[in-house]
Amino acid sequence: QVQVVESGGGLVRAGGSLRLSCAASGNGFSVDTMGWYRQAPGKERELVAGFTSGGRTNYADSVKGRFTISGDNAKNTVILQMDSLEPEDTDVYYCKVVAKSRAGFTFQYWGQGTQVTVAS
Repeated sequence: QVQVVESGGGLVRAGGSLRLSCAASGNGFSVDTMGWYRQAPGKERELVAGFTSGGRTNYADSVKGRFTISGDNAKNTVILQMDSLEPEDTDVYYCKVVAKSRAGFTFQYWGQGTQVTVAS
């Protein structure tokens, strides 16, 4: 079993910055990817940024140039630095961890979500 703990988020004015952190912990697993998703009420959860164990990153078009994801493979943590925030970035943000067990099975785990609110 993998535990996913998120921190960060909050309220900020448009143009401001916030940082989200996510840590995965547990025994008997290796992390393949970690990423941040967001979801507005009544909408599907969408990828914001992803980070692979090989160090590759990918971003939603709407956040390219404004958000930066970085990770520490040894600690199984990722950080999402969000700059130049816009009111449209207001959502609940979720950390997703894709991990592989010793037996080779792949599982995905979600954090509890953290609210990001950007005031205009």
